[in-house]
Amino acid sequence: MGTMTDGPSFAAEIGRRIRDLRLARGISLSELAHRASVGKATLSALESGTRNPTVETLYAITAQLDVPLAAVLTDPGAPAAEAVHGESVTAELLETFEDGGCITELYRLRIRPGRRQVSPAHPEGVTEHLTVFAGTARVGPLDAPLTVPAGAHASWRSDVPHLYEADGEVHAALLIRHPRGRGKGH
Repeated sequence: MGTMTDGPSFAAEIGRRIRDLRLARGISLSELAHRASVGKATLSALESGTRNPTVETLYAITAQLDVPLAAVLTDPGAPAAEAVHGESVTAELLETFEDGGCITELYRLRIRPGRRQVSPAHPEGVTEHLTVFAGTARVGPLDAPLTVPAGAHASWRSDVPHLYEADGEVHAALLIRHPRGRGKGH
């Protein structure tokens, strides 16, 4: 499985943010691990900064904390230059902004060929919007994936498990929109 880019310091910062968000919500480590379907030892290692999380694990945790992924990748208001990796996706957070009551995250996305990545369901009402610049991606809900060629755009509700895959390398931009009332801890 893929991991974050920049080793211990980035892992420690993500771990601190997860722990702070968990404690602010009054959720025990055991309860968050259970809700996110992540092992308690894994979550403990993530919070202590001794384990590099995959993007899939971070999505599972942030969905249970009801915050966007950006909430654990950056300090509020700080720009991010780090990338996180999943089974097939490398995502670099470019910007997080609030517009019309929604939290929107903008990512530079690369989908590596030959691998399938399934992302867990995000909180209710979250949508993803992908614009492909090079290659052809298969993305969206597991039961109805969309084929998106270079120069095209697709949107889907991502509050269900969804996939990312490609036959050749894909370069794209991904917007993730969290509706009003979601992700206010960011």
